[in-house]
Amino acid sequence: MILGSDDELDEISAAIAACQRCGLVNTRTKIVPGEGSHRAEVMFIGEAPGRDEDAQGRPFVGRAGKLLERLLAEIGIRRSEVFIGNVLKCRPVSSEGKDRKPTEREVSACSHFLDSQIEKIKPKVICTLGDTATQYILRKYGIKPDAISKIHGKVFEADKLKIIPLYHPAAALYTYRLERVMKEDFRKLKSILSQKTLEGFGS
Repeated sequence: MILGSDDELDEISAAIAACQRCGLVNTRTKIVPGEGSHRAEVMFIGEAPGRDEDAQGRPFVGRAGKLLERLLAEIGIRRSEVFIGNVLKCRPVSSEGKDRKPTEREVSACSHFLDSQIEKIKPKVICTLGDTATQYILRKYGIKPDAISKIHGKVFEADKLKIIPLYHPAAALYTYRLERVMKEDFRKLKSILSQKTLEGFGS
């Protein structure tokens, strides 16, 4: 379910549910289309659903999701004000039943759903979470990507859209110093959102 969705986003979710373009249709429990405001000025895009997301059909509901919500709260933003999703809409799982990195073929097969969501929502800011999302979104807008360690917290412009690469919250769960880095990057995000073009957001 997409919270606060309109008919167009519901249609995208229905298309995701019917999709058989890659083998993940055979291993997923639930699709995870994404959720949040269909009028969101900010989208957060991660790599793919994990175990908890696959079970619940919602993005970022595990430990990484709790950290993301805390980081948002610290800059005065409610989860319901933004749109949160992933490049992949189904969980990529290894033969041992563990989360794994998506293949290029899976990204190619699935990313058009994210493209459609961006087109319908028309955000002013896209925050990419981790390498996979960062590389996909930057390439989509004709920007040469680099390692997340080099470009996190930087602002890239594509027409009127701002793209801000961020570390994935899951990385901060295993490397404590990254949580401090993410807090600083989120403070930068707050500063950007307080600019005149986004005045009143998060108030």
